[in-house]
Amino acid sequence: MNRITDYIELRDRIVGFLNQYRRDSGMDSFVVGVSGGIDSAVASTLAATTGAPVYALGMPIHQKPEQENLSDEHLHWLKMNFPNVTVLKYNLTDVFESFKATLGKESVGDLPLANTRSRLRMVTLYQVAGLKRGLVVGTGNKVEDYGVGFYTKYGDGGVDIAPIADLYKSEVWQLGVELGVNPRIVQAPPTDGLWDDGRTDEDQLGATYEDLEWVMESKIFEHCSDPTEVTQWVGKELTLEQKAAIRQYQKFNTQNKHKMEAIPTFKL
Repeated sequence: MNRITDYIELRDRIVGFLNQYRRDSGMDSFVVGVSGGIDSAVASTLAATTGAPVYALGMPIHQKPEQENLSDEHLHWLKMNFPNVTVLKYNLTDVFESFKATLGKESVGDLPLANTRSRLRMVTLYQVAGLKRGLVVGTGNKVEDYGVGFYTKYGDGGVDIAPIADLYKSEVWQLGVELGVNPRIVQAPPTDGLWDDGRTDEDQLGATYEDLEWVMESKIFEHCSDPTEVTQWVGKELTLEQKAAIRQYQKFNTQNKHKMEAIPTFKL
């Protein structure tokens, strides 16, 4: 897959896209959460490159030290390199624990609580956006936002503008290199940071981003109604990893379709 030949041109196009939408919307600034991962590092750097005021937020909730350190390093790098960036850090752990205590043991569960972390961050981003007339910048990539639905509805999926949502993860990584993002962030295993055990994105997805990108870019499910047709469509025997990626892509795409499609609306 080689969709992009000039990443500097891509940077300039995305920066222009961000600035144009901000002007058209009549808003003053951008607000973006920085987790310590490659997606938020790239999205926040692109926002900073616009020259508009940017509020970059660190919002740890029981974060692993290595994740929080990477977030802090990127926030510091943004502040040192972009005078239009204001860094804000809010530790939301106590808010999260208070929420759990209020609901009680009977009303909590591992997955809903993981999503609650993401939604608390979304609320915080929009609080700042409301105060600063800002647009909340999305940090999701193409596979997550439009392929497998790997995000929290009304959490990290609750944004105003999505600058990297048409880029595959591999393209986000390469753009990060071109933007000068910390190599430790580029090389770190992707994780949503929502679990105490530190599980990675690929642990949760059951496939690598590379293989999921292959499934999505091949448009397998647009052309094959039955898994047995896939080998014929692709034109070669599939590896075990590719077969697993097809299963996982189909599984997540199906179960998360309600997040990726418009909300059903009853009409008279």
